[in-house]
Amino acid sequence: MTDSALPTPPPPALPETQRLPGVLARYRDPKLAWSLTEIAVTLAPLVALWAGMWALMHVSYWLTLALALPAAGFLVRLFLIQHDCGHGAFFRHRAINDWVGRVCGVVTLTPYDYWKRTHATHHATAGNLDRRGLGDIVTLTVGEYLALDWRKRLRYRLYRHPIVMFGLGPTYLFLLQHRAPLGLMGEGWKPWLSTMSTNLGAAVVVAVLMWLIGPAPFLLIHGPIFVLAATIGVWLFYVQHQFENTRWAHEAQWSLPEAALHGSSYYDLPMVLRWFSANIGVHHVHHLSSRIPFYRLREVLRDYPELGTISRVTLWQSLRCVNYTLWDEDAQRLISFGALRRKLREAGKRA
Repeated sequence: MTDSALPTPPPPALPETQRLPGVLARYRDPKLAWSLTEIAVTLAPLVALWAGMWALMHVSYWLTLALALPAAGFLVRLFLIQHDCGHGAFFRHRAINDWVGRVCGVVTLTPYDYWKRTHATHHATAGNLDRRGLGDIVTLTVGEYLALDWRKRLRYRLYRHPIVMFGLGPTYLFLLQHRAPLGLMGEGWKPWLSTMSTNLGAAVVVAVLMWLIGPAPFLLIHGPIFVLAATIGVWLFYVQHQFENTRWAHEAQWSLPEAALHGSSYYDLPMVLRWFSANIGVHHVHHLSSRIPFYRLREVLRDYPELGTISRVTLWQSLRCVNYTLWDEDAQRLISFGALRRKLREAGKRA
């Protein structure tokens, strides 16, 4: 029998959940040339598309708008490079990660050091019912929601409405909320330095561009890019944890590996969207080992294909995630407001 005729060895068995972070540590090593290439193939097209939109302004604004979506995709990708830098995953040296992340933060309007701290809190507490808050999408349990008065219920329902969550909310988050270190305002000077230096850097860039092409053309070009990118970014973050069979637990039953593997989704996107979203859909693996560079996450799925079946959400399935708004502790899953009404109606009939 020739070597080519030998049977393909089966993939290695998936280790038990508690051992997975240690097993995946071998994928953490970033490749300098690869990281620099990812920056180049993200930043250069973004600049080119921006310039193309400006050039097309003199032909047709509809042609300008046609380039806004791909430009937004590259802006999202730049944010995800910043995201990897925040985890110390993109370069071997912390200082390089931090300075690249800070420069990206000026473009994405996201203060790097402040965001890095709140995002680290998110990773340390995701899926923990007793430590919700900083860096998360607000999610109430059924019991907590029912205990609210009608005004607070209405406020929560408005907050979770798709128009607010994916329309008004993203623009507010990146344009206004990130201009001050909300949640860390009493934590010393570092969060303030991060936000104020980002604000200053962004103001300089905006002022220069407005001086070069004029305020109105700048807003007509960058406005649609920014709004689309913010919405896409919030949508990706939402689907990563707000899917029906996600997992939440109280502190006594919570463990980080379990919450990472079963509380974070594998958002199985088509190849083009996977590239633009920098593999962030492989989110359960990312939470298991956040220092794996995004360009190596597919290696993990290749070597451990069983991970591709856990917490999997397809693009079509993800559209239903907008309905999941409350954690049902009895059913141990997210449910919609409509499902809660049906549940209460059935309980009333039994009573």
